[in-house]
Amino acid sequence: MLLTVDVGNTQTVLGLFGAGDGPAGSGTELAHTWRVATVASRTADELALQLAELFGLHGLDVREAVTGIAVASVVPRLRAALREMTDRWYRVPTVIVEPGVRTGMPIHYDNPREVGADRIADAVAAFDRYGGPTIVVDFGTATTFEVVSAGGEYLGGVILPGIEISMEALFSKAALLPRVELVEPSSVLAKNTVESVQSGAIYGFAAQVDGLCRRLQEEVGPATVVATGGLASLIGPVSTAVDHHEPWLTLEGLRIIFGRNRPAG
Repeated sequence: MLLTVDVGNTQTVLGLFGAGDGPAGSGTELAHTWRVATVASRTADELALQLAELFGLHGLDVREAVTGIAVASVVPRLRAALREMTDRWYRVPTVIVEPGVRTGMPIHYDNPREVGADRIADAVAAFDRYGGPTIVVDFGTATTFEVVSAGGEYLGGVILPGIEISMEALFSKAALLPRVELVEPSSVLAKNTVESVQSGAIYGFAAQVDGLCRRLQEEVGPATVVATGGLASLIGPVSTAVDHHEPWLTLEGLRIIFGRNRPAG
């Protein structure tokens, strides 16, 4: 089975794809997913122990179950630790998305090395599922937009502060504003402080997504908009631009990229 690992600045998402009938990592069914806090100081041994515990929740032996590993990490220290972990504990075919890895997608960026591995995986998966032009909106620590052409080329994107860190900045600088749960309020026009903040967060960020997607489409033409990331389920339903919600898009992209780099045989 193929283990996919998406290491973000705040959270790490893991997925286990079924073995399928072909070579390692060929299964396309996402059997299990996990979401854990990203701790940049974890060592290779600690990561291996954490994996064993997560697999144990489902009665699985990680060293018996995993036949391939694909990793996207925006945390360099953890990328190195994961590389050491796979070399030391698993010794299975491993693909870490970084310069030199075959993605099957031309990157039209001034410096392609600057594009985060998660952004590339998102773009690859969205184009594989919906074709192009496609816009991917990933709600993570940062909210990112990726634009893919009709021909499957990565054209560029947009990066802005994510919802949670934006709200954290608001609460830390505005002493009288209470911390609130991020849920949709009863209406846009709020009658109390809690719902006022919720309205600003939910509908304000949705309007931000809608406005940026409109501007991007003015440049590249009509495009399918796909939402992913931890808060996509909250913002997507109130956005007028989002066409599809794909919670595991990055993991799907890692699965595809693994297949394009899997050794023959």
